[in-house]
Amino acid sequence: MARKTDDAHMLVVLGMAALGATLGALAAKKRSGNRADMAQYAAGYGIAFALVGLVISLVLVRLVA
Repeated sequence: MARKTDDAHMLVVLGMAALGATLGALAAKKRSGNRADMAQYAAGYGIAFALVGLVISLVLVRLVA
């Protein structure tokens, strides 16, 4: 059974991924991209933001524990 802190850290990573995907799609739309461009930007930004969220989560675990 997962601990509540594990769920919270996963929420940080998933939240950052969702934020990145949204910002990526908006960036592609701003550059007059089509749906494929928006999907590619969303995937790229989503992965990058998820990695940043993972690092933030790991730093928080180290600081709290």
